Amino acid sequence: MRFRIVVAFLATCLLAAVASAQTTAPLPGGLAVWTLPGLERALRDTPPGATRKAVLEAARNEWESFQIAVRAASPTRILALVPGELRLAGGSAVIAPDRFRLHREHQLHLTVPTYRNQNFRPGWYPDALIPFRHPLTREPLQGARFQAIPFDLPAEETHAFWIDLHVPPDAAPGRYDGVLTIRLEGAGPAPVPVALEVWDFALPQRPSMSSEFGSPAERLPRYYRDLVKKGVISKEPDYAAIEEQCARLMQEHRLDAPPPNRLLAHDVQPDGAFTLSDERIQGLRRWGETYHISGIPLPRPQSKFKDPAAEREKIARWCRSWEKALEAAGLGDRVAYVYLLDEPNDEKAYDEVRRWGKAVREAGSRVKILVTEQTAPQEDGKWGDLYGAVDIWVPLFSLFDPETARKRQALGEQIWTYTALCQRDPTPWWHTDFPLAHYRVPAWIAWRHDMKGLLYWGGLTHWSHVEDPWTDPLTYQPGDRTRPIEKRAVYNGEGLLAYPARDAGFDGIVASMRLKALRDGLEDFDYFALRPPESREQVFALMDPVATSWYKWSNDPEQYYEARRKIAERIVTAEKLKK
Repeated sequence: MRFRIVVAFLATCLLAAVASAQTTAPLPGGLAVWTLPGLERALRDTPPGATRKAVLEAARNEWESFQIAVRAASPTRILALVPGELRLAGGSAVIAPDRFRLHREHQLHLTVPTYRNQNFRPGWYPDALIPFRHPLTREPLQGARFQAIPFDLPAEETHAFWIDLHVPPDAAPGRYDGVLTIRLEGAGPAPVPVALEVWDFALPQRPSMSSEFGSPAERLPRYYRDLVKKGVISKEPDYAAIEEQCARLMQEHRLDAPPPNRLLAHDVQPDGAFTLSDERIQGLRRWGETYHISGIPLPRPQSKFKDPAAEREKIARWCRSWEKALEAAGLGDRVAYVYLLDEPNDEKAYDEVRRWGKAVREAGSRVKILVTEQTAPQEDGKWGDLYGAVDIWVPLFSLFDPETARKRQALGEQIWTYTALCQRDPTPWWHTDFPLAHYRVPAWIAWRHDMKGLLYWGGLTHWSHVEDPWTDPLTYQPGDRTRPIEKRAVYNGEGLLAYPARDAGFDGIVASMRLKALRDGLEDFDYFALRPPESREQVFALMDPVATSWYKWSNDPEQYYEARRKIAERIVTAEKLKK
């Protein structure tokens, strides 16, 4: 036993020495290689950086990312990126190479800024992430329209690779070291040292923050049918495989993958009651266990009933039937809600929310009413208010009203939040040409205000306004699309956080850098939920350099990492005290 410990210690020392040498050793062929954190972008004209070593910190069961940027004076063919195992300092524990997920960053040429982006500069912005391997089978992907590797690096252009690392739930805490190797054609390898500090706590399987981003799998059939109609493909793909791939991607990014409609299908009896079949109950159970969802959107009552006043008792039985079905499926502790109406912006819409919302609430079940509306009534109350008809309020970032929100929360109602287009105030806009921190910070601000969920109108896959989202960033174009672009309000990447994977060699969707930043924010929210029971003001003091409101936040990556590190230290200390 002592001999093995000594050997492991010597191996760790040797690995550390080699990694140190590799950080400064010259690279073959004049290639420049440097690393970036997950909150920065390297555009084509970005000059080489000074840091070749990737230094990461993460909890168990957490995804952590870094980027490897490359640039050369002459064309260079990159054959492969090969991660090695990460070895625990002074121990025998390792994190296997298959815990890494590798992608090449695909760049979009942006020439016109998103509406109200005062800091825009034209350039090639990376966003879509082309995977090296199929996300389910793990087989290498090659021969598609866009492939990750091999990659021909043009002269005097910066391109980057995105690396995800999933820390195993049972990883031993401590410092791990290893090397990721870049293989080049006609030259020796280019090593990139990787150091990982694993903190002694784990993120929960189920995210602490609920989310409503819709179902990419439910939207994709329309996309594929259009391709068949145009003769691009001869037949529609296997939608069951697409459903699994989309749900897995959402789960890995800590988003709630909504159960497919077939598992929620039911026939209402004359009295409003219903039962789900055993097959559907078991399907819902498997879905919850596999994808760790925290919230479940249910069918709208408007799809089953016509008059909420005349059918009030039927609606009550319908709600109680949902309560029983979800309990039978082992999902009784999840947030079950009806997304009743989107943005009620006139008197008629307000009345509709009141009529249907009160009918559902009076059932006294666990089924909640969600509406994308702020807690302060519109039009100075001219349309009345929605109090007593809404359980989950979802105001836009810019329309959040702290005073009325606190009053609703005191009554047991939830506040979520969402974004859409460019709002009227400078909140964290979700577009390709804004800093990636805009996607990470909403979870921080939401936690400050005790918000429980996040919603996005476009979900992940709103690209129907363009022929090719891989080359055209104008994914949402309201109004007359025939007008010259200079005379329109531009929204680069609006409604899209994932790209059609068919262009990368499989059916389904691939993630974007913006989705990765959003995932990191949702993981940060888990940190806040795991914090020891200290006052919220103490946590606010740690958060203040990063985010204080929807109008004041930081784009500096290091401020996020430093605040997160301090919160992690408190969690680790609390975990030690428990033991």
